Amino acid sequence: MATVANKNAAGQDSQQGFVYLPLIAGWLLPGAGHFLLRKWGRGALLSASILGMFAIGIAMQGKLYAGAHDILELLGLAGDLGNGLLYVVSRAAGWGADQVTVTTADYGTRFIVVAGLLNVIAAVDAHNLRTGRKT
Repeated sequence: MATVANKNAAGQDSQQGFVYLPLIAGWLLPGAGHFLLRKWGRGALLSASILGMFAIGIAMQGKLYAGAHDILELLGLAGDLGNGLLYVVSRAAGWGADQVTVTTADYGTRFIVVAGLLNVIAAVDAHNLRTGRKT
């Protein structure tokens, strides 16, 4: 049975240092937040899933949103920005279609957006692990 002193000591341990580092690292590079916390299996699964979905979306000529002219494009842009550095590198390299011209490109666009949303969830999960809200 844990005593109050043990719980407080464990809570202080998880609060020391910059607690937002796994959140920021996890957003910039998929799985990096979990790797910082030495959660190798979880980090590898998340990294492989997010990178795989993003690569499949690009291979299917999915659209990368650059601006928002209506609410649906704004939501797509928010999902794309969730990919962190993957989005920045892809835009700089000219990957991704500007307009959807084939049927598979629409599915590719959804793969890219979902990869970004999963990356945001993974980054928040790494932050929750770091702060001790989740074990």
